[in-house]
Amino acid sequence: MYEIFMKTLPFFALIGVGFWAGKSRFFTEEATAYLTKFVFYFALSAMLFRFSSNLSLSDLLKWDFVFAYLGATVSIYLLATCVSLWRKKPLAEAAIEAQCAVIGNVGFLGIPMLALLMGEGAVGHVMMVLAVDLLVFGSIVVMVIVGSRDGRMHIGILRTLALGLVKNPMIVSIIIGLVWAAWEIPIPAPLNEFMSMLGSAATPGALFAIGASLASKSAERIETAAWLSFCKLILHPLAVSYFALVVFPVDPYAAAVMIAASALPVAGNIYMIAQHYNVAPQRVSASILISTAVSIFTVSLVIAWVTPLYQ
Repeated sequence: MYEIFMKTLPFFALIGVGFWAGKSRFFTEEATAYLTKFVFYFALSAMLFRFSSNLSLSDLLKWDFVFAYLGATVSIYLLATCVSLWRKKPLAEAAIEAQCAVIGNVGFLGIPMLALLMGEGAVGHVMMVLAVDLLVFGSIVVMVIVGSRDGRMHIGILRTLALGLVKNPMIVSIIIGLVWAAWEIPIPAPLNEFMSMLGSAATPGALFAIGASLASKSAERIETAAWLSFCKLILHPLAVSYFALVVFPVDPYAAAVMIAASALPVAGNIYMIAQHYNVAPQRVSASILISTAVSIFTVSLVIAWVTPLYQ
C-alpha cells in the first residue's frame, strides 16, 4: 500500500501545484481554460491516437468487459437516481447527481496515471471505459435534462448528441487511431515522434489543469457532495469488482484496470454540463472538489487491492 501511495503521490502533487496556481491567481481562470483546451484538443488526443493506432477493434471491444462495466455502473446510477428522487429533487437534478456518482475523471487523470502505474496495456481498457462513459451515460444525462424540460423527446436531442460526439476530440482520436490500425498503415517516424512529443505533454498538462480548475470550485452542499463522492469512490468500484470478477468473469488484468478506473474522482466535464444547463452546478462543483481530495488515498487503496489480481 505504501509503495502504491508513493507512486500515485506525484500525480496528486501535480494537481496540488495546479490548485495553488489557480488559487493564488498566478494562473487565471482564462489561462486554465486555454491550458485545458490545449490538453483536450491536442496533447491528450495525440496520446489516444498513438495508443489506439497500435490496437485493433477486437483488442479493444471485449463484450464481457463492456457488460461488466455497464452493469455495475447502471446499478450505482439507478441507486443515486432513486436517492435523489426520494429527496424530492427534480428529474434533471437526479440525472446530474447520478452522473457524479458513476462518471470519473478517466480522460484527464485515468489514462495518463493508469498507463504509468499499470503499464501501457491498461490504456486500451481505460479507453473502453471512457467510450462507455461518453457514449452511454453522456448521452443519457443530456436526454434526461432536455427531455424533462421540454416534456418530451424530440429529434433535436439526437442531433445535439451526435454533434457533441463528433466534436469530442477523445472519441475522434480513438476512432482515427483504430481505423489507422485496421488499415495497417505504417506510422512514419516523424509523425510517430511528433505524436510522442505532443502526447507526453498530456500527463503534466492534464493534472495541472485539473488542479487549477479545482481552485474555482466551491464546497457548498457538503452532505450531498459527500454522498456522491462515497458513491463514486467506494460504491462504484465495489460494484464493478462484483460484476467483473463474479457476474461476468473478465480477464484478471482487464478487470483490475476497470476497477482502478472506476475508483477515479468525479469528472470535471459534469460541471460543464451542469453549468451549461444550469442544473445544480454548485452541487457538482463540491462533489468534484471533495472526491478529488479524498481520492488521494482511496485510489491508492484500490490500486493496491487490484494489483495482486494480475501479478
